[in-house]
Amino acid sequence: MSAIASTQVPRIANGYRLQFEDAQDIWVLLYPEGMVKLNPSAAQILQRCDGKANVQDIVDQLERAFETSGLSDDVQGFLAIAHEQHWITLG
Repeated sequence: MSAIASTQVPRIANGYRLQFEDAQDIWVLLYPEGMVKLNPSAAQILQRCDGKANVQDIVDQLERAFETSGLSDDVQGFLAIAHEQHWITLG
């Protein structure tokens, strides 16, 4: 697994679309061959992958939103997996 730097800027990859499915009450990542059902943590991270915020910005946003600290390793670990799965691109 490749390390993700805190200065990299993730965005949802072309061909993928993040959306909330009301019928299933869950966030999903849609792509031409199917769909990935996301757990709440993954959905919170991917919602912030807008191509503008870098990884540290995303960590800061999540830590503020959930009034916690120490999320950097978890966020970077998830983003590394998302990148390997081609769900996101990194700038």
